[in-house]
Amino acid sequence: MLVWLSDFLMQFDSNFAVIQYITVRGIFSILTALLVSLLIGPYMIRRLNYHQIGQVVRDDGPETHFSKAGTPTMGGALILVSIAMSTLLWSDLSNHYVWIVLLVTMLFGAVGWVDDYRKVFEQDPTGLSPRWKLFWQFLIGTVAAVVLYNTAISSIETDYIVPFFKDVAIDIGVFYIVISSLMIVGFSNAVNLTDGLDGLAILPTVMVGGALGVIAYLAGHSEFSAYLNIPNVSGSGEVVIFAGALVGAGMGFLWFNTYPAQIFMGDVGALALGAALGVMAIVSRHEIVLFIMGGVFVVETASVILQVASYKLTGKRIFRMAPLHHHFELKGWPEPRVIVRFWIITVMLVLFGLATLKLR
Repeated sequence: MLVWLSDFLMQFDSNFAVIQYITVRGIFSILTALLVSLLIGPYMIRRLNYHQIGQVVRDDGPETHFSKAGTPTMGGALILVSIAMSTLLWSDLSNHYVWIVLLVTMLFGAVGWVDDYRKVFEQDPTGLSPRWKLFWQFLIGTVAAVVLYNTAISSIETDYIVPFFKDVAIDIGVFYIVISSLMIVGFSNAVNLTDGLDGLAILPTVMVGGALGVIAYLAGHSEFSAYLNIPNVSGSGEVVIFAGALVGAGMGFLWFNTYPAQIFMGDVGALALGAALGVMAIVSRHEIVLFIMGGVFVVETASVILQVASYKLTGKRIFRMAPLHHHFELKGWPEPRVIVRFWIITVMLVLFGLATLKLR
């Protein structure tokens, strides 16, 4: 929005041209989303407490979680509001990548909101049934993948890039739609599974989202992409503004979500943020790198799959409890120790993921 305003104001003062720079707008996007989160957060927590919109704790979970019952949930709405306001304010709204990633994020948030609403207000412990949840997730993800596929200008925008190799670009044709849809839905649910401890999911999301913003900026810059030998996706640099908003909103939310949490994000936040990571990786053509940087999310999801498969096939459990973070809790690790160690692992994985840009 401000890009259009600066176009007009530049007629009177050339200094307004600074708003045209993606890096400048990216920084202000972070600060705007952070400020909105910090300002709205206390009010939202009060309103959620007033309406008794509290977290429901599983009876079979760790006993240390029983005290969390009643903590305000659905706080992901705070993240989404902050992201939307900052993105719309600082991004170039003529860029279709901005609209795709923003709309996918908001629509996945809507699916999560319905799930949370049924759990909290209708006292339905299952919320939105898994069948319908996956139906809406795949519908949104598939539509987004189809739009990206049909708006691709060159084949490099749909080829699959393999890290560590300079010239490996696999043309998968229409299967791009299938894989991209699976990517969006998969990471949406992966972040949701990870969101079980205070601040455990949000900071890794911030770190991975910020790194994907850097990659999108490099991919959208012809000189940087040529130097690094990565796909040059024209217009993808504008995704930096969304990534900045995600980082700012996430840090603002962490202010209230850090241990002991004053608010939980719920499915409305977790499903939306996971989908956002998936779309950003697809736009920048670095899906495999997302699996590296988001290794914590991948391992958490794998622990659930392995646990269910093992129990059904052998009647035995691999972990004391899944997802994996609960396993460590039941081993006696204090909650803050589990959280911080998972954060540290994410830092290392994100740095390694960024290093793959040059290790080719």
